[in-house]
Amino acid sequence: MTSVFSADGKNIPCTVIEAGPCVVTQIKTKEVDGYEAVQLAFDDKKEKNTTKPMLGHFKKAGVSPKAKLVELRDFEQDLKLGDVLTVDLFEENIFVDVTGISKGKGFQGVVKRHGFGGVGDQTHGQHNRLRAPGSLGGSSFPSRVFKGMRMAGRTGGKRVKIENLRVVKVIPENNLLMVKGSVPGPKGSYLIIEK
Repeated sequence: MTSVFSADGKNIPCTVIEAGPCVVTQIKTKEVDGYEAVQLAFDDKKEKNTTKPMLGHFKKAGVSPKAKLVELRDFEQDLKLGDVLTVDLFEENIFVDVTGISKGKGFQGVVKRHGFGGVGDQTHGQHNRLRAPGSLGGSSFPSRVFKGMRMAGRTGGKRVKIENLRVVKVIPENNLLMVKGSVPGPKGSYLIIEK
């Protein structure tokens, strides 16, 4: 993340995203695949680390092996195999949705995971129940814990979509996109950006 100053002098927190070049590696059609979609590939990968079937797939599209493949439906442009998409698809002051895998935080308690209040009234000789979840439900009836009960467990590492982030700046010579605010995932992780 970084920050830029707007025309009226406001400091805007931004995330810098390398958005492209993405290559079209497959075009799915209703006749052949049963649905319509465009498969895009990004980020070069060593040939020795690519499986033989995937090498054939990339060779058919006429591109070098890529690290990340994503299928997108309802793509607005008509594309051909091997077409290259750059950051020029976006312009300043439009809104985009950004999807990524959030940072994994491991096993966490209910206060961090679900925002429980934590400390209760700290009276009546309360000893060590500061961040405990409290009651899980009825005892003799229904004699079980209901599905979906918010408990401690693995947190983060899930697919997250952040909607309506404003594009602050487009730098076409380096394929960089600056969006206002933060995006899911650690530095260097892959994102899907949709208008």
